[in-house]
Amino acid sequence: MHDLTLCVHHPAVDEEGYASLAVPTHRASTIVYPDGASFMARKYRGFDGYTYGLHGTPTTRTLETQLTQLHDGIRSVLVPSGQAAVTIVMLSVLMPGDKVLIPDHVYPPVRSFCADYLAPRGIAYGVYDPLIGAGIADLVDETVKLVWVESPGSNTMEVQDVPAIVAAAKAKGALVGCDNTWATPLIFKPLQHGADFACEALTKYVGGHSDLLLGSITVSDMALRQKLKETLRGFGVGVSPDECQLALRGIETMGLRVAHMGKVSEDFASRLVDHPMVERVLHPALPSCPGHAIWKRDMGRSSGLFSLVLQPVDDDAMSAALSALRVFAIGASWGGTRSLVAPQAIAQDRSATAWTAKGPLLRISIGLEEPDELWADLSRLLSVLGQASATRAA
Repeated sequence: MHDLTLCVHHPAVDEEGYASLAVPTHRASTIVYPDGASFMARKYRGFDGYTYGLHGTPTTRTLETQLTQLHDGIRSVLVPSGQAAVTIVMLSVLMPGDKVLIPDHVYPPVRSFCADYLAPRGIAYGVYDPLIGAGIADLVDETVKLVWVESPGSNTMEVQDVPAIVAAAKAKGALVGCDNTWATPLIFKPLQHGADFACEALTKYVGGHSDLLLGSITVSDMALRQKLKETLRGFGVGVSPDECQLALRGIETMGLRVAHMGKVSEDFASRLVDHPMVERVLHPALPSCPGHAIWKRDMGRSSGLFSLVLQPVDDDAMSAALSALRVFAIGASWGGTRSLVAPQAIAQDRSATAWTAKGPLLRISIGLEEPDELWADLSRLLSVLGQASATRAA
């Protein structure tokens, strides 16, 4: 071959005796075929075959299969983010004239998507009390095609009665999707409780290192998977094998990380209940948390995310307290090795239930640092808030 040809055509190498524990990162746009006949018949390969890099490589399929096994599903679909997992489900099963029900504590961009994208295109949405349980039946009429749950809510931590909601929705012909990011399939498996879609932001506990954006949708019905894949193909949405490789690496330690983070979060939550600057601790493991009995029945253990409703303080005091942190980082997202705190605005995102707390809500994500150092850092934050509160009172 000419040198120019040799530059383009990679030589075959002997792989005899080569075995690695790492999943190879297969990057591809073009998929080539061994002969003309196989190319002409490529449409028969379906979504489980390889036809174009956008639709999957062995790297993405490995992650999909691993997630499917963890969720006890039949197929998983990967998308660029957790938000995309929610919106792709909605776009795949809702048509003009249909309606979706979302809980009042839903991830705020989901509410925005319903209001700003679906509604102008003739798809209605309704907002319900997260603790409604079987009472959701009263809201499901012939237009409701999808009921969305998020359990627990990633800010205010209400645990939803997923089995009761599923039973009521299915009795009226509606599908049910569940954002399961807080629990992961290690703590809760929505498909086992009758949900049609189990969605997760793999950005969080699966990735585990705050360095990737990825989402997943797992189903136990091949027809639903077909709809999801057709939507993704129509929008031209795919995921990077490099992101999937990072998720495959992260998932190997997810069990240990989530178990540790959950124990520390439960310990901190119980210790913070009596702190003078804390009005309420929102953690599913506490009896005072809305839905605790459901958590105890269906989950029984925790991940690392919970929230504090603080005594009233002004923005300057909160800024000073956050700036005093030395171990926690200040930032959105959660589930990584680094512990995070982030104030959250709640009242503006409520419509079906009132948020009456006067003080700010502080969301806490426990990472892998030494727990005593984390506790000292959190105590420092609360101490600064307490000093500011005392000064204001004086």
